[in-house]
Amino acid sequence: MTMIADTLLVAGALGAALYCYVLSRRLRRFTDLEKGVGGAVAVLSVQVDDLTGILARAQTTAKASVEQLDAVSERAEIAQKRLELSIASMHDLPQKAQPSIAESAFFVRRPAREAAEQ
Repeated sequence: MTMIADTLLVAGALGAALYCYVLSRRLRRFTDLEKGVGGAVAVLSVQVDDLTGILARAQTTAKASVEQLDAVSERAEIAQKRLELSIASMHDLPQKAQPSIAESAFFVRRPAREAAEQ
Protein backbone atom coordinates (compact mmCIF):
# COMPACT_ATOMS: atom_id res chain seq x y z
CA MET A 1 0.00 0.00 0.00
CA THR A 2 2.82 2.40 0.81
CA MET A 3 4.41 1.56 -2.51
CA ILE A 4 1.26 2.65 -4.37
CA ALA A 5 1.09 5.86 -2.34
CA ASP A 6 4.79 6.57 -3.04
CA THR A 7 4.28 5.93 -6.77
CA LEU A 8 1.30 8.30 -6.87
CA LEU A 9 3.30 10.87 -4.90
CA VAL A 10 6.22 10.67 -7.38
CA ALA A 11 3.80 10.84 -10.32
CA GLY A 12 2.16 13.93 -8.79
CA ALA A 13 5.56 15.56 -8.24
CA LEU A 14 6.60 14.81 -11.83
CA GLY A 15 3.29 16.24 -13.10
CA ALA A 16 3.79 19.39 -11.03
CA ALA A 17 7.38 19.71 -12.29
CA LEU A 18 6.24 19.34 -15.92
CA TYR A 19 3.46 21.91 -15.32
CA CYS A 20 5.97 24.39 -13.81
CA TYR A 21 8.37 23.86 -16.74
CA VAL A 22 5.64 24.51 -19.34
CA LEU A 23 4.40 27.51 -17.37
CA SER A 24 7.89 29.03 -17.14
CA ARG A 25 8.40 28.66 -20.92
CA ARG A 26 5.08 30.34 -21.62
CA LEU A 27 5.87 33.14 -19.19
CA ARG A 28 9.29 33.64 -20.78
CA ARG A 29 7.67 33.85 -24.23
CA PHE A 30 5.01 36.18 -22.86
CA THR A 31 7.55 38.69 -21.54
CA ASP A 32 9.92 38.40 -24.52
CA LEU A 33 10.88 41.88 -25.77
CA GLU A 34 10.60 40.97 -29.45
CA LYS A 35 7.43 38.90 -29.69
CA GLY A 36 5.59 38.98 -26.40
CA VAL A 37 3.73 41.56 -24.39
CA GLY A 38 7.01 43.20 -23.39
CA GLY A 39 7.71 43.88 -27.06
CA ALA A 40 4.22 45.24 -27.55
CA VAL A 41 4.64 47.56 -24.58
CA ALA A 42 8.02 48.73 -25.90
CA VAL A 43 6.57 49.40 -29.36
CA LEU A 44 3.60 51.25 -27.88
CA SER A 45 5.92 53.36 -25.75
CA VAL A 46 7.90 54.40 -28.84
CA GLN A 47 4.67 55.18 -30.70
CA VAL A 48 3.41 57.31 -27.80
CA ASP A 49 6.66 59.31 -27.90
CA ASP A 50 6.30 59.79 -31.66
CA LEU A 51 2.68 60.86 -31.34
CA THR A 52 3.57 63.32 -28.60
CA GLY A 53 6.09 64.97 -30.93
CA ILE A 54 3.61 65.00 -33.80
CA LEU A 55 0.95 66.52 -31.57
CA ALA A 56 3.32 69.27 -30.45
CA ARG A 57 4.14 70.10 -34.08
CA ALA A 58 0.45 70.07 -35.01
CA GLN A 59 -0.35 72.47 -32.18
CA THR A 60 2.43 74.82 -33.28
CA THR A 61 1.17 74.72 -36.87
CA ALA A 62 -2.41 75.30 -35.72
CA LYS A 63 -1.37 78.33 -33.67
CA ALA A 64 0.48 79.78 -36.66
CA SER A 65 -2.57 79.17 -38.87
CA VAL A 66 -4.87 80.86 -36.37
CA GLU A 67 -2.60 83.89 -36.20
CA GLN A 68 -2.46 84.09 -39.99
CA LEU A 69 -6.23 83.68 -40.25
CA ASP A 70 -6.74 86.44 -37.68
CA ALA A 71 -4.53 88.78 -39.71
CA VAL A 72 -6.36 87.99 -42.95
CA SER A 73 -9.72 88.39 -41.24
CA GLU A 74 -8.70 91.77 -39.86
CA ARG A 75 -7.60 92.89 -43.33
CA ALA A 76 -10.91 91.69 -44.76
CA GLU A 77 -12.87 93.66 -42.17
CA ILE A 78 -10.90 96.81 -43.02
CA ALA A 79 -11.56 96.25 -46.74
CA GLN A 80 -15.25 95.69 -46.00
CA LYS A 81 -15.47 99.01 -44.17
CA ARG A 82 -13.78 100.78 -47.08
CA LEU A 83 -16.16 99.18 -49.58
CA GLU A 84 -19.18 100.13 -47.51
CA LEU A 85 -17.91 103.70 -47.37
CA SER A 86 -17.33 103.72 -51.14
CA ILE A 87 -20.81 102.38 -51.83
CA ALA A 88 -22.35 104.88 -49.44
CA SER A 89 -20.53 107.74 -51.16
CA MET A 90 -21.78 106.57 -54.57
CA HIS A 91 -25.38 107.10 -53.46
CA ASP A 92 -24.65 110.83 -53.42
CA LEU A 93 -23.77 110.90 -57.14
CA PRO A 94 -26.47 112.19 -59.48
CA GLN A 95 -28.39 109.55 -61.43
CA LYS A 96 -27.66 109.36 -65.14
CA ALA A 97 -30.67 110.03 -67.36
CA GLN A 98 -32.29 107.13 -69.20
CA PRO A 99 -30.42 106.42 -72.45
CA SER A 100 -32.16 107.38 -75.65
CA ILE A 101 -33.14 104.77 -78.19
CA ALA A 102 -30.02 105.52 -80.22
CA GLU A 103 -27.81 104.87 -77.20
CA SER A 104 -29.71 101.78 -76.21
CA ALA A 105 -28.06 98.43 -76.69
CA PHE A 106 -31.36 96.92 -77.89
CA PHE A 107 -32.28 96.72 -81.55
CA VAL A 108 -35.62 98.37 -82.36
CA ARG A 109 -37.20 98.00 -85.80
CA ARG A 110 -39.46 100.98 -85.44
CA PRO A 111 -39.20 103.70 -82.90
CA ALA A 112 -41.96 103.71 -80.31
CA ARG A 113 -43.48 106.95 -81.66
CA GLU A 114 -43.98 105.59 -85.15
CA ALA A 115 -45.62 102.44 -83.82
CA ALA A 116 -48.03 104.53 -81.70
CA GLU A 117 -49.01 106.74 -84.67
CA GLN A 118 -50.03 103.84 -86.85
